[in-house]
Amino acid sequence: MQDPQLPSIANFIWGIANDVLRDLYVRGKYRDVILPMTVLRRLDAVLVESKQAVLKRKDELDDAGITEQDGPLRAAAGHPFWNASPFTLNDLRSRPTPQRLRADFEAYLDGFSPNVRDILDKFQFLNQIGRLSQSDALGTLIARFLSRDINLSPYPALNDDRSVRLPGMDNHAMGTLFEELVRRFNEENNEEAGEHWTPRDAVDMMARLVFEPVADDIDSTTYTLYDGALGTGGMLTLADDMLHGVAEQRGKQVSTFLYGQEINSETYAICKADMLLKGAGENADNVKGGPEYSTLSNDAWAGRTFDFMLSNPPYGKSWRGDLDKLGGKRGISDARFVISHADEPDMSLLTRTSDGQLLFLANMLSKMKTTTPLGSRIAEVHNGSSLFTGDAGSGESNIRRYIIENDWLEAIVALPLNMFYNTGIATYVWVIANNKPAHRRGYVQLIDASEWHTPLRKNLGNKNCELSPADIRRVVDAFIAFEDTPQSRIFPNKAFGYWKIVVERPLRIEGIDAARAYSGSDMRALRETGLRSPSAPPVVKRLRGKAVAPDPLRGLFAAGDAANPVVAEYEPDADLREIERAPLLSEGGIDGFMRREVLPYAPDAWHDASKTKIGYEINFNRYFHKPDPLRALDAVGADIAGLQRESGGLLAGLVGGA
Repeated sequence: MQDPQLPSIANFIWGIANDVLRDLYVRGKYRDVILPMTVLRRLDAVLVESKQAVLKRKDELDDAGITEQDGPLRAAAGHPFWNASPFTLNDLRSRPTPQRLRADFEAYLDGFSPNVRDILDKFQFLNQIGRLSQSDALGTLIARFLSRDINLSPYPALNDDRSVRLPGMDNHAMGTLFEELVRRFNEENNEEAGEHWTPRDAVDMMARLVFEPVADDIDSTTYTLYDGALGTGGMLTLADDMLHGVAEQRGKQVSTFLYGQEINSETYAICKADMLLKGAGENADNVKGGPEYSTLSNDAWAGRTFDFMLSNPPYGKSWRGDLDKLGGKRGISDARFVISHADEPDMSLLTRTSDGQLLFLANMLSKMKTTTPLGSRIAEVHNGSSLFTGDAGSGESNIRRYIIENDWLEAIVALPLNMFYNTGIATYVWVIANNKPAHRRGYVQLIDASEWHTPLRKNLGNKNCELSPADIRRVVDAFIAFEDTPQSRIFPNKAFGYWKIVVERPLRIEGIDAARAYSGSDMRALRETGLRSPSAPPVVKRLRGKAVAPDPLRGLFAAGDAANPVVAEYEPDADLREIERAPLLSEGGIDGFMRREVLPYAPDAWHDASKTKIGYEINFNRYFHKPDPLRALDAVGADIAGLQRESGGLLAGLVGGA
């Protein structure tokens, strides 16, 4: 932290938890009290100077019968929040009984503006008051937050002689303090931290990958930022800070609006509180959260588009409940997940219900701007399954296809293992832009940054390493350089695509009439009683006339004789059916693949074009695999000789012992 007083204040508040809550809560639940109390103390201190103006305006509005009071009371308070109760926290220090303190404290909380009450509701802070009151800890808690040893007010704390005892804390410093407390609580509960908290080093790298490539094109205008899996909001606010910094370095002045959505009540409350504490009241109104705000089934920002989007969606989390709310796989019509692409007017992007992480990416794709110079830029974290899970035609493959065939995928960066708090699995950052620079068009860059990391002095759960500023710089420089190196590979878009081909071979039955076509009922009888043989003639299911040209690769075979040529379609033998995958870059396309890879081994084979599907997968490890070097022959020979001597000695011992 830059402000020298912040560590001591954070330590003081951390000490309140240990001193006041130790016998009331398990350690992992301290944050349920400390975080909302920190928010309350700051808001209370900010509102002191305008308290009487708010109370006066409240009386005027009540006398006039005006029920919509939020706007006028914000104006009276001079802030995007207010408290119209007759109390301040300082007033509550001298209550005669715990019962009176509890009643007045609840009245104080009820006097806050709707946005603050929403935060307290999502923290479920009202549920804690009974326990605090019954144990007579509520008064102690309030007194500790009002201690003369810390100052959470924006105004300086004065001595009796009016000299400054403690400086005030501006909004930025308060936001930093709050983030520090959240970080400590998350690390204290590292088994849960990774669900809602992305390490700051990873966010820093993601934001740089979003902003630095277009830094010179950022203008003095308004930009919008969005996170559909908001967590505690750190990714969004850090990206916002970086955007302002990048603009200022180039002499630009930008204004920003932040938007987001988060299903977890507590982390949503933390995010919204953090924005209020930083003085970003309008942005606090632009985040939605709670169980009713699942991004997948209840898009809070439907129809909106955003300039920059960053996210770390949940991995391996079931979204079956969302699917049911959307109408089920057959009833879903959400334009985010059922799209028109290529020759498919209703391409489904719906993934397996056991893992909805790629649907968060599909949600972002639907919010890209198409009419601005920069378009939209996206950075999103995924685990390895997003690279390859799902066969051709599945939702996962279709999402990859949709992105790559639209030429939106700029790069994928492999992060170091054990970089996140509660998982050691491989993670990757996808960088997407719908307005690529000319030199990137038609190509995808893969960057292996898995070895670019710095060890932590002390592990935090599974997290044992971080990206230092030098590591981050190395990743961003590799991205911007866009060169083929051992750690940066450049591929044409089609390198990741393939055709899934159904290869058929004819049903061959001994003793049939090879010149006639068999009906469906005849075919069933042949399958049940006929004797299959690779040397038997193929069973014809349909004969076509001269209007149809022979095309053996597609199952149209020349038959008859010169005087009466016909084209035969053979009944396929399901037992001989094979599935082949032909790369989109195969020379000669599917036909060339068939001639090279299939017909030499099955000359009577064809592919059913009606069943061909296009799929995409990114086998990241294959492109960066480093095989172990072969051992020298003399070393191998020496090992073999040693084993022979050892085994001979064992054998001699056994024989001698016998």
